Amino acid sequence: MQKTYVPKKQDLKDKKWYLVDATDKVVGKLATKIADTLRGKNKVTFMAHLDCGDYVIVINAEKVKFTGSKLSKKMYHRHSGFKGGIKSETAQNLIERKPAKVLEEAVKSMLPNNKLRKVFMRKLKIYAGDKHGHEAQTPIILN
Repeated sequence: MQKTYVPKKQDLKDKKWYLVDATDKVVGKLATKIADTLRGKNKVTFMAHLDCGDYVIVINAEKVKFTGSKLSKKMYHRHSGFKGGIKSETAQNLIERKPAKVLEEAVKSMLPNNKLRKVFMRKLKIYAGDKHGHEAQTPIILN
């Protein structure tokens, strides 16, 4: 009988860096791919309770696209904590104001809602333009 291999935390030290170009990609499909890479679901050594994933750099986040009429109808909400302090805006307004926020919210909602979510989100670097400061990590292009 063969035993199941369970990786230890010290076995998961080899983190890779991936580069994703978000130009003309659909937000949902791109966010799914990014979330799986951040969690490490594409690896053989995936464990749900450990941080097995890699780092992801996203460039050209302002050029993502939505399908259908989501650009004008999809609403993003935030609350200040005070009575009546809810603020809402469409996806189009949010892309104009903070282009990286749309993709960040999509990836965040696809990650598990536990203590690891903050760890995964720290490994995600999103840039609105095509410049990033991570050339030293020699990122691999992720399709």
